[in-house]
Amino acid sequence: MKRIFFFLITILAFVACADDDSFSSSSALRIDFPADTIQFDTVFSRTASSTYSFWVHNRNNSGIRMQSVRLKRGNQTGFRVNVDGIYLDNAKGSQTNDIEIRQNDSILVFVEITPYETHSDEPVSITDHLVFQSEGGTEQSICLQAWAWDAVKLYSPVIETDSVIESVKPLVIYGDFTVAEGAHLTIRNTTLYFHDASGMNVYGTLLTDNCTMRGDRLDRMFSYLPYDRVPGQWKGVRFYESSRDNVLINTQIRNSYEGLVCDSAAIDSISFRLLMQQCVVHNTQGNAVQLTNTHARLENCQLSNAQGDCLHIDGGIVEISYCTLAQFYPFTGGRGAAMYITNHHPLLALSCVGSILTGYDDDVLMGNRIGDETPFNFTFSQCLLRTPADDDTDHFNDIIWESPKDSIQGKAHFIKIDEDNLDYDFHLDSLSTAVGLGCYH
Repeated sequence: MKRIFFFLITILAFVACADDDSFSSSSALRIDFPADTIQFDTVFSRTASSTYSFWVHNRNNSGIRMQSVRLKRGNQTGFRVNVDGIYLDNAKGSQTNDIEIRQNDSILVFVEITPYETHSDEPVSITDHLVFQSEGGTEQSICLQAWAWDAVKLYSPVIETDSVIESVKPLVIYGDFTVAEGAHLTIRNTTLYFHDASGMNVYGTLLTDNCTMRGDRLDRMFSYLPYDRVPGQWKGVRFYESSRDNVLINTQIRNSYEGLVCDSAAIDSISFRLLMQQCVVHNTQGNAVQLTNTHARLENCQLSNAQGDCLHIDGGIVEISYCTLAQFYPFTGGRGAAMYITNHHPLLALSCVGSILTGYDDDVLMGNRIGDETPFNFTFSQCLLRTPADDDTDHFNDIIWESPKDSIQGKAHFIKIDEDNLDYDFHLDSLSTAVGLGCYH
């Protein structure tokens, strides 16, 4: 037993010596990086980025010891680095020493950035270099590059008096953005970035023009997929019962849970409670637009790709003019309709003119009438409808009835339906039978 134990000790000592001997201080040895530059997505100033990682390879037949690994600009840029499990403390020179990379082995590097204010209205490039210096004196580096964008950060803002927001800088919203009852908020030429679980609650009146509302993730879920194409990034916009006279012009609401919801309110047959012109509501996990007992008008709007319905109407008075309702939600076979109508509340009048209703499913126009006594009044005229043909001229006039058997149908109407990259352009293809209809006629 003693001989065996002595033999094992001897072998271990030999192996240890062999490992020590396998390191070289030759200046000719090089390490390999995955690229010359690690590029980050745009990051809001004073906001932490996602963590990026990459491998550093030693493809030599000898190990290499790094005398130092450091950030060239130290703590001046906001980058934070962990090399092989060792944090480069920015308070201690942003460097570490004596990192070993064994022969034909690699180490893992993690990088984040929380950029400082740039004092610019536009995104600004932030660069640094992660410098590796070997015992042989050889220096190699990899460039770290991000884009920092100054933003105005608002935490659960409440608008209680008539106000106007027009901002060159993006607005980042944490918590709910509330327009109090009786207050009028006008938002022009501004993009609002809503943080996770944030949304807009309107008890008063909202007026928008050239406005975008979206999630605040500027990075990517995968290399090919920006978070801006992923639904469910924020809550969406809700108009409560007390809300009146809302006008949305050239406004985008995208990648939310519910896109736009109008709660039930007393019907004013003269004034619109909601007017939408040239608006886009796209890529929602719930309904894109939900109107409950609402007097609303939608002109030249695109409502597309909802896990629920692109347009859900329960009662009220609704006018739809030259809109595109395209139901190509990609993530589930249980998606809703392009338009769903019902009359839990009296459907006093629904008029749809010059519009396109199409999608993946054979029938994307769905309805559910509740009882014969409650009004259920609707008309479609000069539309393309993907639904079984109906000769009821009281409700349907001058209709192009789309069938899955048509040579041009469904996604073939549009310039781009890229399911792999979740990239869509609902302008009409020149071969479409719907030319002259929809919001891009």
